[in-house]
Amino acid sequence: MSSKPLSADWQARAGQVSIPGQAFIDGKYVNALSGATFDCISPIDGRLLGAVASSQADDVDCAVASARKAFEDGRWSQQSPASRKKVLLRFADLIRAHAEELALLETLDVGKPITHSLRVDVPASARCIAWYAEAVDKLYDEIAPTGPGALAMITREPIGVVGAIVPWNFPLIMASWKLGPALAAGNSVVLKPSEKSPLTAIRIAALAVEAGLPDGVLNVLPGLGDPAGKALALHMDVDCIAFTGSTVTGKRMLEYAGQSNMKRVWLECGGKSPNIVMADCPDLDRAASAAASAIFFNQGEMCSAGSRLLVQESIRDELLEKVLAIARTLEPGDPLDPATTLGALVDDLQMRRVLGYIESGRSEGAVLRTGGNQVRQGTGGFYVQPTVFDQVSGTMKIAREEIFGPVLATMTFKDAAEAVRLGNDVIYGLAAAVWTRDITAAHRMARSLRAGMVYVNCYDADDITVPFGGFKQSGSGRDKSLHAFDKYTELKTTWVDLS
Repeated sequence: MSSKPLSADWQARAGQVSIPGQAFIDGKYVNALSGATFDCISPIDGRLLGAVASSQADDVDCAVASARKAFEDGRWSQQSPASRKKVLLRFADLIRAHAEELALLETLDVGKPITHSLRVDVPASARCIAWYAEAVDKLYDEIAPTGPGALAMITREPIGVVGAIVPWNFPLIMASWKLGPALAAGNSVVLKPSEKSPLTAIRIAALAVEAGLPDGVLNVLPGLGDPAGKALALHMDVDCIAFTGSTVTGKRMLEYAGQSNMKRVWLECGGKSPNIVMADCPDLDRAASAAASAIFFNQGEMCSAGSRLLVQESIRDELLEKVLAIARTLEPGDPLDPATTLGALVDDLQMRRVLGYIESGRSEGAVLRTGGNQVRQGTGGFYVQPTVFDQVSGTMKIAREEIFGPVLATMTFKDAAEAVRLGNDVIYGLAAAVWTRDITAAHRMARSLRAGMVYVNCYDADDITVPFGGFKQSGSGRDKSLHAFDKYTELKTTWVDLS
């Protein structure tokens, strides 16, 4: 099937799609109590998608009260794991059944290619919900080896009301990473999506209730970070904040917890990940393809993006030419065209931020090898070419700060020790990669790199079964895998004297 009629079909659907714009509290769609709204603008062409409820502190109070009541009366928290499993599996099935609707909302909202929304974001979100549903009735509590005079039971209990604050780069996936384990464990959740990407979060709230989730267990509050996100993080009746976003905002979450009730705070924040290619790389073509994908997929709007390409001196020219050849084929296109692989940045502010970093790279002496420009200006959308800098030093802003756009900084090193030193020489520690034939060297470098995820001869390999999170200022705690339950549960010891 050609891309043209499909593109026309998605365009037609875009003109007819219903935009969900209300908050979701206690099982119902409601306006903000103040009546305030904000405009939801599509980065594809600057079109107004609709008005969305702008939640305020009093809306947060209502949502938290609803979540607390639902938790305390046990309508969800006291259901058996097997019962929660059935509901969450139905929820995952409904996400799959509404895949095209959700994919279209995601693409219109954040500008990512429709093919990626449909084939990556929606299926991954459904799989996440289903995986935690399947996992929850397979977790066992513990009996401590205390001896015959006592019985010490260690049980895992839901933490209570979870405030989940998620970003705009993968709105549905990031929401699912929080909702899956938090709901499976028996918590109630107040989900605050980014004001830049509220649509899929609002929509799936109704799907969750349709699946059988009791009213009040999941509430969704669209709104600005301040006041809505701030009020949620400061709320005295929220037991946990699970946040994904910038390191700057993550630090505020820690401050808000200290100013309020010392609620648990789990952070998945920024990254400036090194992709290290040694001279004995087993396949330069594959490494080049992975390097391009690591920074240009999702328009570079990824916390785990391989934004620093570290190449051993002897292969620098050869590898860089291969990366450049790929980058020059990736021109931003219409996100509603299924043939498009590089879409729009999320908004004008983010585009200006990316272009500012590109200008910084130029002014600080890095060599711009390709890209660097805004394109498709006539569309009214926000598009930037894939951009590659060479001869980048570790002191430049483009080598040290998270850009969150399609901008690659290329650096060289002499040996493995220097590669590790350069790789670790940032405040972040989310991901890293090493390309080498030497398995011993790979293990040694992986142990030395201060990152939560180290890929060997690949980049951004992914599965729900492995934890996702970082060291240093990339955050704390882990999303995905069974380890995510640690964020949404408390351990209780019950000691019974048998003497």
